[in-house]
Amino acid sequence: MDTAIIFDLTLIHKYDQAGPRYTSYPTAVQFHDGFGADEYREQAIASNASGRPLSLYFHIPFCDTVCFYCACNKIVTKNRRHTTPYLDHLYRELALQGALFNQERPVTQLHWGGGTPTFINSDEMRELMRVTGEHFHLLDSDSGEYSIEVDPRETDDHTVALLRELGFNRLSLGVQDFDPQVQKAVNRLQSKEITLKVMEAARHEGFKSISVDLIYGLPHQSVAGFSRTVAEIIAQNPDRISVFNYAHLPELFKTQRQIDASALPPPAVKLEILKAVIEQLTAASYVYIGMDHFAKPDDELALAQQAGTLYRNFQGYSTHADCDLIGFGATSIGMVGDSYSQNLKGLEEYYAQIDDNRLAVFRGVRLNADDRLRRAVITALICNFTLEFAAIERQYAMVFGDYFAMELAELTDMQADGLLKLDTAGIRVLPPGRLLIRNICMVFDRYLRAQKQQRFSRVI
Repeated sequence: MDTAIIFDLTLIHKYDQAGPRYTSYPTAVQFHDGFGADEYREQAIASNASGRPLSLYFHIPFCDTVCFYCACNKIVTKNRRHTTPYLDHLYRELALQGALFNQERPVTQLHWGGGTPTFINSDEMRELMRVTGEHFHLLDSDSGEYSIEVDPRETDDHTVALLRELGFNRLSLGVQDFDPQVQKAVNRLQSKEITLKVMEAARHEGFKSISVDLIYGLPHQSVAGFSRTVAEIIAQNPDRISVFNYAHLPELFKTQRQIDASALPPPAVKLEILKAVIEQLTAASYVYIGMDHFAKPDDELALAQQAGTLYRNFQGYSTHADCDLIGFGATSIGMVGDSYSQNLKGLEEYYAQIDDNRLAVFRGVRLNADDRLRRAVITALICNFTLEFAAIERQYAMVFGDYFAMELAELTDMQADGLLKLDTAGIRVLPPGRLLIRNICMVFDRYLRAQKQQRFSRVI
């Protein structure tokens, strides 16, 4: 598979629009309260017949300080005692969920996200993993993909060692930018020394993968300044580097109102920053996986993409396409059977539901045949940059050209622009189209076509 990527400014300007990130299809915009705990229970029990492995996601919402750019569901507090009632309810939710799934189904993927998962203390980490093991079949062979997001300011050598002992083998570090002026502007003061120390500890403990998250488009960023941060990260040789585009939406996310909008780099500079990042990472032999993600050529994500088996879910890209995903904690999202579901967002509402011995699911969607078909098409394109019509036709007993005649007609313009190659066998996304993969996927989104006013971030 050709892994080249081409930054074409003319095409980027032409296709500059908002669109979904496709961590699911249908996207969360289509979730509704007509799908609740009863519907979820039905899907969960029915899923046992498949024998599919399980993926568990735990949302730990607490943060010691607020990062002004953050759009995550979080609780900012310095009072560590707030974790006690949350974890107590999480344990009870584990029991409720565990009763629905066969104990024989192995957990091949597990992820703690946030918030800041390392906000909880060592004893709480041990207890959460212990209780999880009471209700689900955790692997003890280190063969699963067990990952955690860490804030280097909340992590030290002892924490890293404990995480490895508990079974975590993949570590994701939030960095964003090493520039002190940028850090001050977004209220995330984090020295390079602290960050590198955590990375060194993770290597020492034998973590299989170390990932670093960066953000471009923050206040006071410049091409030269951000390039220095990228160079310093490359020098540390992480397995994966994610470079996210900051979307300034203060009307939706209150913490972003504390950012001085006048200090944000203008769109032209943001594109220059992105171009420089791509040049730096590709020169360092990182492969563009898609949707802001880069990885070493021998990383499991890159290998899965080469093999055509890469998958995408609410945690991003994954090698585990065959899992049912169970979400735990406030606002978490799951994918079980032919459905997506989401837990209640507010803590009080979440607590009340668990106290009533009920699942915390408050909305979701059950996929119909058209949803499943379009999800397969979008997943193939956004993960592997290629789509074979024959494979889809065999799986879904349809004629691709007939079913998607309108969509294929729309793709001819993108083919003329050099974004993709379209023939009777399938679709192949070309190097100039890889940065614009969301635009290509959007052509197959029936809901987006019907509701033009949905709010999403810009594709670049």
